[in-house]
Amino acid sequence: MSTERVNPPDLSPPTGFSHAVVVTGTRVVFLAGQTALDTDGKVIGDTLPAQFERALTNLLTALRAAGGTPADLARVTVYATDVAAYRTHAPELGRLWRELAGRDYPAMAVVEVVRLWDEEAMVELDGFAVLP
Repeated sequence: MSTERVNPPDLSPPTGFSHAVVVTGTRVVFLAGQTALDTDGKVIGDTLPAQFERALTNLLTALRAAGGTPADLARVTVYATDVAAYRTHAPELGRLWRELAGRDYPAMAVVEVVRLWDEEAMVELDGFAVLP
């Protein structure tokens, strides 16, 4: 598999994402939305960073079970119930991303939503990966 992260100089410098990701591989893995659910199906974490860490861990667990690694992520969408809070916590969320997934950022978007499936959930991540 080859991955090329494209960040044109004509666009603002990306922070915590890539503007485009060109991937050549043989398998595409679509990852369902993951929130901060524990193994009993309960949302854990009282803060956005705590829930983000668990949601990302869950997303990466699903990816690894499908044979992928964080570097294989081509696209991730973050659904947040409060984008202002997401921006406020962005430095900590970026640190958590780097600790769990590394510095190879996929193409990303953050979308504010009214609510998520579980009322206690503050954030949900989904995406897709391309594997060799």
